[in-house]
Amino acid sequence: MRIIAKTDIGKVRSTNQDSYAAGEFQNGVSWAVVCDGMGGNAGGNIASSTAVKSISERITSAYRESMTSSSIKNLLITSITNANFEIYDLAAANAELAGMGTTVVAAIITKNAFYIAHAGDSRAYVIGDNEIRQITKDHSVVQELIDIGEITPEQAIDHPRKNLITRALGVDEMIKVDFTVEDIKGDETLLICTDGLTNEVYPEKILEILKNNPYEDVAEILVDTANNNGGCDNVTVVAISR
Repeated sequence: MRIIAKTDIGKVRSTNQDSYAAGEFQNGVSWAVVCDGMGGNAGGNIASSTAVKSISERITSAYRESMTSSSIKNLLITSITNANFEIYDLAAANAELAGMGTTVVAAIITKNAFYIAHAGDSRAYVIGDNEIRQITKDHSVVQELIDIGEITPEQAIDHPRKNLITRALGVDEMIKVDFTVEDIKGDETLLICTDGLTNEVYPEKILEILKNNPYEDVAEILVDTANNNGGCDNVTVVAISR
């Protein structure tokens, strides 16, 4: 597996509230976690970093090579659920952290499949030679408006409620986590990112960058492109490929 990653504060924010971690087991299985914090500078930083640390530690301590697909699903969802409890309890115990939360995308990548669990509007894409597919669905107000037909995906791009999310770790005592599994077909890349990338760089451009640049440079080019297009938010990218 080849893992590349980069995070950046962007051109507008005073702090970077994104956090990420990624790694590889000895059997060639990889994992990654990306979070985008919210709730003020201190709260957002603490929420995202707490989630990444908690989820990473649970994945790396509990993963076993013999795990079935259902066991991997359970590991990812349990890891995120436990992180939600940690952040919720921190916020409840400290008035300065009230309302903090974070998005999350957590993934385990085996030889045959991408396993992804998520909550919020950070995303996962699968990218092949000539195709990019979003395999997570945003938990956001504008996505709900799209689903009921009130707005089109094109109208969502500049919608005034674009940044309002409907799920985040730490906001409520319980969190609903979406899970998906995708079979790996050939030389595909899994890209996990915060909305600091997707708000500034369209999927077609992301695909173009992956196709036309050395793989080891892709994360940096994606971040630079987001910043050159405005850099209005923190941006984080993790890409995993064979």
